[in-house]
Amino acid sequence: MSNESSRVSSGSDSPSHGPSGETRRGRRERERARARTRTETTRTRPVVERYRGALLGFAAIVAFVLVGGFVVVQANSKAYACSSEMVPAPVGTPLANGSPAPLGQVQTDMGRSHILAPEAQRFAACPPASGNHYAGVDGPITARYYGPDDAMLPQGWIHNLEHGGLVVLYDCNMGACDDATQKALQELYRTFPNSPLCAIPKGTVGPVIARFDEMKAPIAALLWGRVLFQDKLDTAQILEYFATQAELKNPEPQCARPTATPATSPAPATSASPDTSASPAASPSLAPSPSLAPSPSPS
Repeated sequence: MSNESSRVSSGSDSPSHGPSGETRRGRRERERARARTRTETTRTRPVVERYRGALLGFAAIVAFVLVGGFVVVQANSKAYACSSEMVPAPVGTPLANGSPAPLGQVQTDMGRSHILAPEAQRFAACPPASGNHYAGVDGPITARYYGPDDAMLPQGWIHNLEHGGLVVLYDCNMGACDDATQKALQELYRTFPNSPLCAIPKGTVGPVIARFDEMKAPIAALLWGRVLFQDKLDTAQILEYFATQAELKNPEPQCARPTATPATSPAPATSASPDTSASPAASPSLAPSPSLAPSPSPS
């Protein structure tokens, strides 16, 4: 019994032989050989090929971080910026010829090119009464009253100005978001008249009433290239401003503008008679001359 065990034990440790007496390679030896081959092959492969999976994973992580960072920056960045804020001019300053000044003050033209949303825009002066703006579905925007929580971009309502519309802006940081002012602005839109020249009804291109906090006054009423500042909302003055200044300068008129009637030349003055002692009887008769009487009718 012990001899058989010893033979089995010694047979398990010794390599097996084939019919012709050659030594057979066991399964473990073959596995060791394949492992050595794989190791040698891996060592001879290029670094990029060896670590391709890790490199692709790292690249994916970097791309995800970059895209996420770009989205966050875009979400937190403003779609417009102001290089300066327009300073309100004294109200009622007469013109050089002494005639009363029209309501509002002129703003330097900042262009009128169309840009694509959501492209950002920097305005030389705010509130902008001109400048590059959106077109299509992003401008002109719907003419109506917008509440303090409605974020309306100037690139949208500048297109309304280009078509002759009125834009009324209120600054919440300067106290124009109180209940009384907001109710008066809503009433202004509700009772707004047709435009003075083209008779365009409200809601077509104007008025746009919206919040804008980059101003030096609580209220600003805008027409193309012109701004009327108010320290307190005065709807009667805004209506007068619209009636007298609207549709005069906007670069895309909605109807033909009236042309100024040329002034007629005054008749030449007759020279006075040197004889001032002439009696009234010598004055020409005011009765019509017979020769000016109408000729009899052919009938």
